[in-house]
Amino acid sequence: MDCSGFVYYVLKQNGVGDVPRDSSQQYVWLRRIGKFEPVLSQKDDSFEMENLKPGDLLFWTGTYSIERDPPITHAMIYLGREKKTGARVMVGASDGRIYQGQSRNGVSVFDFKVERRNNGDSGKPRPTFIGYGHVPGLRD
Repeated sequence: MDCSGFVYYVLKQNGVGDVPRDSSQQYVWLRRIGKFEPVLSQKDDSFEMENLKPGDLLFWTGTYSIERDPPITHAMIYLGREKKTGARVMVGASDGRIYQGQSRNGVSVFDFKVERRNNGDSGKPRPTFIGYGHVPGLRD
């Protein structure tokens, strides 16, 4: 199961009927209905993160090379902060994201941080978090 397939499955199982299947269209869906919050900051404590709530969808560009418009390549579901550590966590499908210092693959819980990674001029894709969206019906 890929990232957007996981998001699609979870939302469908929870009664969200009109969710698109791929991450790019999930992003467009939330933008069109005015539920998207862009994040330009590179800091976890930015004011741009003030409206982030459990259940919100998280979006990235540049996780792999693809010709797509808009170029959204990854989606996850925000879970909130862990009670013990206060760290932000998310759930979804991924290959090689980290949770508490351990690399994980497949569907799992992962650490969520806004900081951007700089891949230099390696030619490799540079994952960039671009924002989050509120799923209609979950917070209304």
